Amino acid sequence: MGLLRQLFGPSKDDVWAQLAREIGADFDEGGFWKGSKVTAHVKEWTVTLDTFVVSTGKSTITYTRMRAPYVNRDGFRFKIYRRGIFSGLGRRFGVQDIDVGDPEFDQDYVVQGSDPEQVRRLLANPAIRALIQAQPDINLEVKDDEGWFGAKVPEGVDELYFHVVGIIKEVDQLKLLFELYATTLDHLCHIGSAYEQDPGISL
Repeated sequence: MGLLRQLFGPSKDDVWAQLAREIGADFDEGGFWKGSKVTAHVKEWTVTLDTFVVSTGKSTITYTRMRAPYVNRDGFRFKIYRRGIFSGLGRRFGVQDIDVGDPEFDQDYVVQGSDPEQVRRLLANPAIRALIQAQPDINLEVKDDEGWFGAKVPEGVDELYFHVVGIIKEVDQLKLLFELYATTLDHLCHIGSAYEQDPGISL
């Protein structure tokens, strides 16, 4: 076991258990049919970190994801991801890319949203922009509740959703991701797009 740790580094569960201890969250090691997860409580919200696997037929791809259900006050939705080789194709096919007024951020990220002014209010928060920029890769969005929770949920509950390819095993990076969630949810309340209340569901 010691040799494996030397060759491959600490396991995901070792890192995630350490993360849970350091941020005061709960670590669930899962089981044969269910993977491990970290659950943290931020005010009235529950933020869950876990992984999921997608089969491509000949191989499988593992993703790290983070989710937090919340009461969406005004139906505001957005999506933010790092600009890549194919990002420019979006504009050709009519995908709106919102400039937020920070030249460096606008150059590096594609930002889409249902309300451009509300997007700018959200990303006017320098802490949110800095926390996004601290992630090597990011895909952060608001998903509606239809079909995602697998059960009937209270009206207006949506999900702040993050995912990237691979398994994140850096404690500091994961801490910053939880901080991004706490800051974003709090600021969504500040700009009138979320309620600081328990959405009434668990993941």
